[in-house]
Amino acid sequence: MKTLLIAIGLFAATTLPALAAEPVKMVDTKMGKIMATEKGMTLYTFDKDAQGKSNCDKDCLKKWPAFHAADKAKAEGEWSLVQDANGKKMWAYGGKPLYTFAGDKKAGEMNGDGIGNVWHVAK
Repeated sequence: MKTLLIAIGLFAATTLPALAAEPVKMVDTKMGKIMATEKGMTLYTFDKDAQGKSNCDKDCLKKWPAFHAADKAKAEGEWSLVQDANGKKMWAYGGKPLYTFAGDKKAGEMNGDGIGNVWHVAK
């Protein structure tokens, strides 16, 4: 019984911090540290979004896919969850919804930065 309790404690101690991890990774680039998905795809913010609200409509989402959150994702600290135009949960940092760019074909590309003077790499 004592061994079982120790095993459960070790499992909780090693698993729970992973569940609370940030949904992005920070990547070093020529622009400094930027936010990227786990696969290394650059994340962007949209100047036309309101605090805590995505204003990227369904057509916009075709070029700027929302950075969706897992079903069981929980907001914590600066990380919050907002809905995209399709009603799906997406991540926001500091109240700013996050997106990828369809024009980025491989990890590390930042082709969306500055488009229309309203899309910016998330830092």
